[in-house]
Amino acid sequence: MLTAKQHELIRFIQQKLEETGISPSFEEMKEALDLKSKSGVHRLISALEERGFIRRLPNRARALEIVKLPEDAVTSPSRAAPANDTVVSIASAKPAAPEPANDIIDVPLHGRIAAGAPIEAIEGQSSMPVPAALLGPGDHYALEVSGDSMIEAGIFDGDFALVKRCESARDGEIVVALVDNEEATLKYLRKDGPMVRLDPANGSYEPQIYEAGRVQVQGKLAGLLRRYH
Repeated sequence: MLTAKQHELIRFIQQKLEETGISPSFEEMKEALDLKSKSGVHRLISALEERGFIRRLPNRARALEIVKLPEDAVTSPSRAAPANDTVVSIASAKPAAPEPANDIIDVPLHGRIAAGAPIEAIEGQSSMPVPAALLGPGDHYALEVSGDSMIEAGIFDGDFALVKRCESARDGEIVVALVDNEEATLKYLRKDGPMVRLDPANGSYEPQIYEAGRVQVQGKLAGLLRRYH
């Protein structure tokens, strides 16, 4: 069963795929569903993916594949429909065959991220080519590193962090952590009861300690790219 917003989203994705052959951006989905933030889009996509209605094609930017579709007889709800209590039935559709992976793939480049004091990670529409061998399965994006707080982990100012999108991580993993829904930073994640500690890899910096509810994991480090000038 789908909620009204989930139904609305999958219909919008289907429409964009039919019109352009490319799945819509998170900004387009946010505006189409009249949501306040992209985090709402992330939650809807994750819910649809978990239930097997859509699939993210690994290692490709803006690549969503519809596996199941609502029945044609069901009318898509309007934006004003309740987001949580309206449900519709779905019918299975034959999934499309996945496209073969290329040696070089494009991943979204979402601006700069701090390896020091938190700064805003700016989402953009640009992308960068990445060797497929550097990435495993899953949805990835890239961030340009700003600062030197992770140099002892081999992460330097100007490097490009390749990040696997996820919402949780194990203790001690290097993550992209969003603080107070405003600022993002690249740090080691340490969990300490009701608190979260974001540890640098540079003795000149102090750990950042927050209540767990203030910190949201947006991905974990999967690889690095470095340009030599």
